Amino acid sequence: MTYVDGFVVPVPKKNVERYRRMSSKAGKIWRDHGAMEYRECVADQLKVPDSQGKIVSVFPKILRLKPGETVFFSWVVYKSRSHRDNVNKKVMKDPRLGTMMDPKGMPFDAKRMAFGGFRVLVDL
Repeated sequence: MTYVDGFVVPVPKKNVERYRRMSSKAGKIWRDHGAMEYRECVADQLKVPDSQGKIVSVFPKILRLKPGETVFFSWVVYKSRSHRDNVNKKVMKDPRLGTMMDPKGMPFDAKRMAFGGFRVLVDL
């Protein structure tokens, strides 16, 4: 069964280009080690009215979004959870990832990142 790692990340708007460059490199590493897809999406519409017209804005709340920040919604697709585990083992040993994992050099606050692993239930 297909498996997905999903995450949302707060990124200062001034760091969006740095984040794009970093995630492009990271995506190549994940794909080189067998991930089927790697997607990074920047927020376009976060304030959405519900059926009563009240503004619903869940991502900013989850991430404690600060002024001048935006949200990235991202995912990596694998054949299965065991495939994910194998790919991630290889990724974590890949020397190309080393420089990107230094918290001081990251273009976002990793402590506020939300993430998890998900089994795909519908795939059309």
